[in-house]
Amino acid sequence: MLKQTTLAGSFSFQGKGVHTGLNISISFHPAPDNYGYKVIRTDLSGEPVIDAVAENVVDTLRGTIIAKHDCQVSTIEHALAALYAAGIDNCRIETDAPEFPILDGSSKPYSEAIRRVGIAEGQAPKDYYIVKHKMEVKDKATGASLTLLPDDSFCADVLISFDSPVLSNQHASLHDLSLFHEIEAARTFVFVREIEALLNSGRIKGGDLDNAIVIYDREMPQDDLRQLAAKLDIPIDGISSTGYINHKPLTYDNEPARHKLIDLIGDMALIGKPLKGRIIASRPGHKINNQLARMIRKDIKQNDMQAPTYNPNSSPIMDVNRIKELLPHRYPFLLVDKIIELEENYIVGLKNISVNEPFFQGHFPQEPIMPGVLQVEAMAQTGGLLVLNSVDEPERYSTYFMKVDQVKFRQKVVPGDTLILRLELTSPIRRNIATMKGRVFVGDKLVSEAEFMAQIIKNK
Repeated sequence: MLKQTTLAGSFSFQGKGVHTGLNISISFHPAPDNYGYKVIRTDLSGEPVIDAVAENVVDTLRGTIIAKHDCQVSTIEHALAALYAAGIDNCRIETDAPEFPILDGSSKPYSEAIRRVGIAEGQAPKDYYIVKHKMEVKDKATGASLTLLPDDSFCADVLISFDSPVLSNQHASLHDLSLFHEIEAARTFVFVREIEALLNSGRIKGGDLDNAIVIYDREMPQDDLRQLAAKLDIPIDGISSTGYINHKPLTYDNEPARHKLIDLIGDMALIGKPLKGRIIASRPGHKINNQLARMIRKDIKQNDMQAPTYNPNSSPIMDVNRIKELLPHRYPFLLVDKIIELEENYIVGLKNISVNEPFFQGHFPQEPIMPGVLQVEAMAQTGGLLVLNSVDEPERYSTYFMKVDQVKFRQKVVPGDTLILRLELTSPIRRNIATMKGRVFVGDKLVSEAEFMAQIIKNK
């Protein structure tokens, strides 16, 4: 089972903010398990902390801005994309300004620093958000849309489209985050015709030809170009033809589309979990990216744990014969058919509910419903197998449950349902005492849950 990761060491950068123009110092540090990404404003009293999650995004114009109360930080997407693509789950980020430095306008400096310091593995299991059904967001005003589909890993396809003779339609794909190095050097971009409005709104004070691709696609009077050049202190006057204006040529033919992929990954980092799914993005931007991230965050909050994935074609970890060797239960009270996952701290079992179950004769003849107490018993038996897995010669031990607490039933279980039973240890086993959290799913829906305390006793 994969574990959560963090940086193996710290790294720092100094650079200017593309919007504020400030000279900024930023540092990235290792963090403990389940920490997530947190941004600390070291220049403010009390050094306030902002959780880098989708619901803390307060603005998405020309970058992603997160805030907590009066404290905010912008242009976080390039750094977060590098962390997310590297599989970093936990990182403490300290900055002395309301913005991350733009550096060269790409994720490459951050990715190179991560490779330089390395990655350290934690103890807690990596918790994925697994896409199990189609999700979609659309913006009718812009024509933008994001479609999220099930897949075995994170992958994305991006199509960008502009009313521009220089940059019209481009496409870029990333089939696995391990290939992030193929897009990490793609720089942000801006059209010359947008610069005046951005400057008037107080943005891109630190923009130049070294940290952004500048696209001149509509001819302007030379006097207007000279005025823009003076405001930005960059040599864009004297241009006689449309095209790309930069000190450094394009890194890729489809560099703008690849950069939109970086932005998308950085914004998806705000869901707080690694994602297994495919994103098909048409004309994406920070606003619609955040809408999808918020939708995922809402699903995470409503379901503190996703239902385990069940593939009926996979061979079980334990079949019913092995289960009968470990548990004393027999017909009609053996309520686990097979085990499909088994790790040090959790287990997943299955129970197929047939109309021939004997309890349906009396519960209830006209409306067969599985008694809640038997769902609890099925969880307990599955948890017993988890606990027995922690001892040598498990056949010589039995598990006795001492307490059941916080039992909740959320929907009916009826004939034809398949119960997916997930039990996990909530603390290490000490003095032969185990505490567990159990959940029962039917499909993607949580139907019941409970907390257990059990004792492991050696048979006489």
